[in-house]
Amino acid sequence: MITVVGTGTGAPLPPDAGAALAGAGLVVGGRRHLAAATTIPDTAERVVLGPLAPALDAIEQFLEKPADQGRAVVLASGDPGFFGIVRALAERFGAERLEVHPGVSSVATAFARIGLTWDDAVVVSAHGRDLRTAVNVCRAHPKVAVLTGPGSGPAELGAALRSSGRVLVVASALGAGADSGAASALNAGAASGSGAASGTGTGSAPAAGSVTHSGERERVERVTPAEAAARDWGPAVSVVLCLDETRVLSPMRAIAGPPPGPAQWALEEGEFTHRDSMITKFEVRALALARLGPRLGEHVWDIGAGSGSVAVECARLGAAVTAVEKTLDGVERVRANAAAHGVDVTAVHGAAPTVLSDLPDPDAVFIGGGGRELPAIVTACARRARRSVVVAMAALDRVPAVRDALIAAGLDCDGVLLQSSRLAPLPGDVTRLAATNPVFLLWGVRPPARSEGVAQ
Repeated sequence: MITVVGTGTGAPLPPDAGAALAGAGLVVGGRRHLAAATTIPDTAERVVLGPLAPALDAIEQFLEKPADQGRAVVLASGDPGFFGIVRALAERFGAERLEVHPGVSSVATAFARIGLTWDDAVVVSAHGRDLRTAVNVCRAHPKVAVLTGPGSGPAELGAALRSSGRVLVVASALGAGADSGAASALNAGAASGSGAASGTGTGSAPAAGSVTHSGERERVERVTPAEAAARDWGPAVSVVLCLDETRVLSPMRAIAGPPPGPAQWALEEGEFTHRDSMITKFEVRALALARLGPRLGEHVWDIGAGSGSVAVECARLGAAVTAVEKTLDGVERVRANAAAHGVDVTAVHGAAPTVLSDLPDPDAVFIGGGGRELPAIVTACARRARRSVVVAMAALDRVPAVRDALIAAGLDCDGVLLQSSRLAPLPGDVTRLAATNPVFLLWGVRPPARSEGVAQ
């Protein structure tokens, strides 16, 4: 058996560790965990947990020894089953050979420090992973915990979220000499008018730059993304909370994590404010959404957004969305529709393809406008899209140029002509079929073998 002990947020080690360590023949852990483990027998081998592969090899070699050599013990921060070493150990040795004693995770501790529940939070790891996924989740959801790592810390996260309207709560050295209880948090909240810390239930937080909770070394600080980007945070950061202060308190529900996906999509046109029926019809929107495949952690562009119906639907399905619209009244319409459906959509005023150079790269793109510039817009989008581009157009003359642009960008192209007729009532309690305008829908999908060269 391999005994895995979660050390919570710091030293001294939890009581579970004492008994396990007393009979250990091999102990694997971080330097601070090994230093705090005073009950390790002198005969036990110690392995500093740095790169994972050598530690796993050492455990495998130890397990081949006779049972009387003692047990293998792994000390890991937080809850080792939550984005932790339990996954790697189970994959290598089998879950049935593990005895896991969980500790309190840094995420649970950080939310506790600021007095917020976290059953409705989205947790994303940027440790050893591409930061863009965490950024997209932060842009799309009001309560996110980001597990950070080298090159993916508060500064990098803040730089990417400057215009998001979010606040960041940076928790450093959690459990390292923390003071007794929540008195610090309550006092700091009261001094700065914090509803969240003082228990008023408003969901507000202390002023930017304030220390919400602090101990001998532990610090929990609320900063703006710009303030986070301007600092060197060092290696002690445990977790970063990204919050939309207006929506941090959600109604009670039975399912933890992000809200369940919408019960319906391809909503009726009447669900959106639009001008003179200038809106992507729901039949077209249904197929466009199927080809876009918007999901949590991804970024979608809606170019020529108009009412923003496609943008809003993508956001409802969990994606971070940027809607580009060249008219000011259109931009306001997009924002109003996003607010009406309770989702975040970044509305950008400007004309494609010029304005696209300032936007983060997308996973998928919907293009619903463009005029004579359409081939150039498709080319610009297809070069940067990581996965797919979907184009809706009414004019037959534009189909060849759009198809050529998608193929030239290395995408596999396909498409359909959508013609639908809706049931329409007539006098006398009878029904006719009312034809909608035909629409060409073309899509380009980047083959997996060619996805490596896309701009990151």
